[in-house]
Amino acid sequence: MISTLHKWGMRSNVMYTAGVASIGLAFASWIASNRLEAAGVERADRWGIFVGEWAPTFFAMGVALRMEETREQAMEASDQRADTEDRIGGYAARSSAMR
Repeated sequence: MISTLHKWGMRSNVMYTAGVASIGLAFASWIASNRLEAAGVERADRWGIFVGEWAPTFFAMGVALRMEETREQAMEASDQRADTEDRIGGYAARSSAMR
């Protein structure tokens, strides 16, 4: 699932931002429920906890996407090193053949 999200263009910073936003939304939903509903603090607590549970999920997905980004960068660097080594090897072979 994480690699699919990464292929679709989802990046870790988006998930980290969603995690921080959900913390703010949990606080805002608790305040709104506490002030606007006559159901009491218990209901406000439930709303705050419900929305607050989203944050760890977003942060975990952000970490997983960051790992995917790091893996992709390492693969690209490895490919670039292999290309460079191939070119250097080709130059060395031509140079020794010319002697």
